[in-house]
Amino acid sequence: MPRAVYVLALGIFAMVTSEFAVAGLMPQLAEGLDVTVPQVGYLITAFAVAMSFGGPVLTAALLRVRQKRALMLVFAIFLIGNVLAATASGYPVMLAARVVTGVAAQAFFGVSISLSAQLARPEVRGRAIAVAMNGLMLGTLLGLPLATVIGDHLGWRAAFWAVAALTVAAALCTLLGVPDVDHAEGGGSVRSELGVFRNPRLWLVFSTSTLVIGATFAAFSYVNPILTEVTGFAAGSVPLLLVAYGAATVVGNTVVGRFADRHAVPVLVLGLALNAAFLAGFALFAHLPVPAVAFLLGVGLVGVTMNPAMVSRVQRTGNARPLVNTVHSSFITLGIIVSTSFGGLAIDAWGLRAPLWLGVALALGGLLTLLPEVLSARRAPAAADRAPELHRAASGDRAVAVAAADGDPGAGGNTTGAAGAKVVETLTIGS
Repeated sequence: MPRAVYVLALGIFAMVTSEFAVAGLMPQLAEGLDVTVPQVGYLITAFAVAMSFGGPVLTAALLRVRQKRALMLVFAIFLIGNVLAATASGYPVMLAARVVTGVAAQAFFGVSISLSAQLARPEVRGRAIAVAMNGLMLGTLLGLPLATVIGDHLGWRAAFWAVAALTVAAALCTLLGVPDVDHAEGGGSVRSELGVFRNPRLWLVFSTSTLVIGATFAAFSYVNPILTEVTGFAAGSVPLLLVAYGAATVVGNTVVGRFADRHAVPVLVLGLALNAAFLAGFALFAHLPVPAVAFLLGVGLVGVTMNPAMVSRVQRTGNARPLVNTVHSSFITLGIIVSTSFGGLAIDAWGLRAPLWLGVALALGGLLTLLPEVLSARRAPAAADRAPELHRAASGDRAVAVAAADGDPGAGGNTTGAAGAKVVETLTIGS
């Protein structure tokens, strides 16, 4: 595995740590910016919306830039956003900072995933993507708790300064450790890059990713109140449970990366089916500590860990270029927006277990989007099994026709040479 892929994982880790920082700093930000907790929640929404819509625009603007230089430019924009957050004098400035960092983070995901696939051999691209995406898993495992601890002891501004320092470190490692690769494979003008989006199957593939991540975040976004208010854990226990959840995502991501290249669709089918089962189990037994934790860890194993299989499927359907990967990341972010928005509404209507049932519904919807590809894969072997018989039948028909052309009564009756020649001519043109 190229060392540069591990360096790219460090950059993704920095992006994800910044993304999750607000969730761990809500009380401090509310007090420091003199706003309500729901208003702080809108900062998370703003980051996600900026990722979904601004990320592809920035990526398109960087299509003609060499990929290493593009990464360095994105690092610079991301650093500006985090410095702006660390020095924010009020809520509007912080909101602007989150928009800037959201746009940069999404562009970085697209370029770095594309570059990871390009640096690796074709047969291990799925594993390379899994290594890069471990930056996302480690962001869940270490980044969120780290930002929360720094915020608790040194204040929320120190947490954003820490992310800025991490960004500088990741940028220096990228400068020294990532080769200066030219434009992405087959890359060109924006018009040529947009051509791939005319494929309707690609949009179906995108929708699967939206539902996979939506199902997972329907539970993860509200796991803190579920564990404390329904399961009965003390608030101090939740960070430890989240660390265990993060460890499960690292394990699952590594396993999925091993099979993502050759078995992307079976992996997604199995992952979505298990995720639906784990989410349903969590919803049914959320009041019991041991089953609740077991099902939560199960969601960690088969939720966001589907990323390597999702990316492999997208690249096989579309291409491995930055714009496709960035738009794919936008659809993943859309899953987070949908699940958190409807999850909140579901809590208001039916209580804290409702988002878990929403996750079950989204996972089952994801399985439905895979159905056409599963059925197509089942028809392919049957067609392959019939191919020899069809070939033999076609050969027999050709032999009869040729024999008839020679005037063989046993082959076609009393056929004239002229008529037989016409048959041979027709067969020749048709073949």
